[in-house]
Amino acid sequence: MRMAFILPFVVSLSPAGASEMCTEDAMIVFDGSGSMAEMGFNTINEPRIFEARRALHTALPTIGQSRRLGLIIYGPGGEGGCGNVDVRFGPQWEAAPKILDDVDALEPDGDTPLTEAVAAAADALNYQTQPGAIVLVTDGKETCGGDPCALAAQLAAKGKDLTVHVIGYKVRGDQFAWEGEGHNDYNEAISVASCLADRTGGQYVGAETVDQLVGALRVTLGCSVIGRLD
Repeated sequence: MRMAFILPFVVSLSPAGASEMCTEDAMIVFDGSGSMAEMGFNTINEPRIFEARRALHTALPTIGQSRRLGLIIYGPGGEGGCGNVDVRFGPQWEAAPKILDDVDALEPDGDTPLTEAVAAAADALNYQTQPGAIVLVTDGKETCGGDPCALAAQLAAKGKDLTVHVIGYKVRGDQFAWEGEGHNDYNEAISVASCLADRTGGQYVGAETVDQLVGALRVTLGCSVIGRLD
């Protein structure tokens, strides 16, 4: 079984988070679906969105000084649960304050059209003619009929030099068992979107805490990554 790498065991970054100017634009694809507000029996004591906001506030101000960033949020709004992939803005300098304002104002809702959202991010980067990076922050599933692995194959075949990184934040499996009822992968699940990273030369990074999420953002968005985390 493919195992997720959980940060922060190896983070090869300068203390500031990034020490060089990036030459490639990046799009953040942020999960704003209803599950980001969940808490309770799923061993989550605080909604994911609260922790994700704290992590972004820690990581992005420095990262935003060294590369052009854009933002897509999927989930809330639209006429139906799958009807909203919101391209907030394309890559630009000093984007951290805008990203933080948008995520702070977000009220998670709706389903999870992550495949469509990543495709929109690739288009925003002009992926067939220019290199770029996408960082997908998700709690796991595709619930709107998209096929992330088919998209991964398309991006790998047609992209100029596009890399997709996937941060799986508190991804949960389908089968929950109380302690003593046997082992399952409920707390060790990996997002179905991991193939997006596999096929494009990116990284899949699992995170369970705010600190681990900060580390994942710095590794995938920072410009001073040394090697891969396998």
